[in-house]
Amino acid sequence: MLCALSFALRRYYSFHPALFLLSKPSFSSPLRLFSAFSMASSHPKDEDYLNQVIEKRIKLFQSLQSQQQSHLLSLPHDPIKVTLPDGPLEGDCELKIFTFDSDEGRDTFWHSSAHILGQSLESIYGCKLCIGPCTTRGEGFYYDAFYGDLGLNEDHFKQIESGALKAVAVEIINDLPADKTITVYRCGPLVDLCRGPHIPNTSFAKAFACMKASSAYWRGNKDRESLQRVYGISFPDQKRLKEYIRQIEEAKKYDHRLLGTKQELFFCHPLSPGSWFFLPHGTRIYNKLMGFIRNEYWKRGYEEVKSPNMYNMNLWETSGHAANYKENMFLFEIEKQEFGLKPMNCPGHCLMFQHRVRSYRELPLRMADFGVLHRNEASGALTGLTRVRRFQQDDAHIFCRESQVKEEVKGVLEFIDYAYTVFGFTYDLKLSTRPEKYLGDLETWNRAEAALTEALNQSGKPWQINEGDGAFYGPKIDISVSDALNRKFQCATLQLDFQLPERFKLEYSAEDEAKREKPVMIHRAILGSVERMFAILLEHYKGKWPFWLSPRQAIVCPVSEKSQQYAMQVRDWIHEAGYYVDVDMTDRKIQKKIREAQLAQYNFILVVGEEEMNTKKVSVRVRDSGDFSGMSIEYLLNHFQAETEAFH
Repeated sequence: MLCALSFALRRYYSFHPALFLLSKPSFSSPLRLFSAFSMASSHPKDEDYLNQVIEKRIKLFQSLQSQQQSHLLSLPHDPIKVTLPDGPLEGDCELKIFTFDSDEGRDTFWHSSAHILGQSLESIYGCKLCIGPCTTRGEGFYYDAFYGDLGLNEDHFKQIESGALKAVAVEIINDLPADKTITVYRCGPLVDLCRGPHIPNTSFAKAFACMKASSAYWRGNKDRESLQRVYGISFPDQKRLKEYIRQIEEAKKYDHRLLGTKQELFFCHPLSPGSWFFLPHGTRIYNKLMGFIRNEYWKRGYEEVKSPNMYNMNLWETSGHAANYKENMFLFEIEKQEFGLKPMNCPGHCLMFQHRVRSYRELPLRMADFGVLHRNEASGALTGLTRVRRFQQDDAHIFCRESQVKEEVKGVLEFIDYAYTVFGFTYDLKLSTRPEKYLGDLETWNRAEAALTEALNQSGKPWQINEGDGAFYGPKIDISVSDALNRKFQCATLQLDFQLPERFKLEYSAEDEAKREKPVMIHRAILGSVERMFAILLEHYKGKWPFWLSPRQAIVCPVSEKSQQYAMQVRDWIHEAGYYVDVDMTDRKIQKKIREAQLAQYNFILVVGEEEMNTKKVSVRVRDSGDFSGMSIEYLLNHFQAETEAFH
């Protein structure tokens, strides 16, 4: 997919002679020059030094470009098949066009914008540039740099944006191994090593804004130099930028940390960073989410299990986590043996499958686990409930025969669709296929991908293919949800795994009982992290929980002291029916009680006075509605039941 963009950029070469490839014989000298400049002066800017380095850098760029042009002209002119009206291309290819509305096009657009930002920062402040990618969450880009004693803040943003809009860019795409060609990107006076791909011209980025500045470490290593990171965003037009800014301002108002504090749902304490305390009302929601999934497990044939929180490191050696994930684990010693808190449930579930002889008659075996997980996230990466150290997830692993993969995947996709429809999410599906380096034989991969493809087709939902982006141990389906603010999150997972059954030597007796076969393992989650889903839903609903999930479903407000006893009686009737209900027994005026109940986001406000007491009714006000209507308790409870059943 990236090749198509690289071809387009090479086509752009005929108009912009600053485009060139750099081969290994000339690798060392330009690297020294680029490195020398990257460690150049910090604020205050040394104008003479900066101009001198820029002049040398551009001369070297032009010299190497000339060498490459001569080399290309000396090559045999063999005919190639070109699928475009213009060229030149270096070989037969299939062209794919990616616009800003596609993930690939948007990432490329923002990657190029990061270089524009870097050029602006360097030219204005003479800073030492480090790295500048697009963000992994698809929300723009950033550039890390060293500024000496200068501390950037919002007062600098206008100057940076002005400099960025003056940039002009040219690009080449390739990799950086020492034994192969490398690529260099030029943006005005800035020349930098980069793998690309990039947009053909910086004039495409017509709307550009700096969003925030923060501290960072070189390559995320806290033992290395402290840097400053500038975040930016860009769009093809001002209209999209204005809409994005509006959405950002909207999101700030509904940040889950702000709403969680207002609604007394949860809090975090410095004595346990990254591990959140859920207060009674927050725990109500947490338990409702898990209860929702548990009810579906009962209907869909899952068996819930419980597994240990800590394991001897021998387990993590077998699973591969010791080699590939150890730095993200909490480790400790017990009786001179190393143990680790589990960051995921899958190795433990392999032990549960393995602990006795299994038969094909038991498959598919669907193990579900809400076990507590711990991951050693860097303190600077911790972000509310969305990035934590301690969490639970609705984890499940399906052990099945290869012939059962398609039906199991269809079942998981239907489960995801049902849950996300209840939550009010839209979502996207992508099939990530075999990467260059993979475990297992090609035929098994082809059959697995065919099964996933057929399951996706039969789901009736649109989906895309993500060539070569599967894990080395199996293909996967990526599911990203969109919330009410049009932000995308990855919560659900659906991953085939050929590796862990191999590592743990998992087997079951086949129909021919003399034969043993390996199961296919499917990793899946619907909510993902319950904490993360909690945060997403809180912001998605803007703090206004739907009735079935609400921690404050109703409040009874007596008009005066005379109706307080009846108010308590109403409260008891509703409580006994299984709903969350409170009573405001303060001596405030009824208008004040109603206002406070509205701010607390109660779904139903029930006012009782002498009239209601005499008729055994309540005056009901629905959230966001200004009208009251009289109801009997029986009618009210039937209405509550209908509200709950409307969702699931």
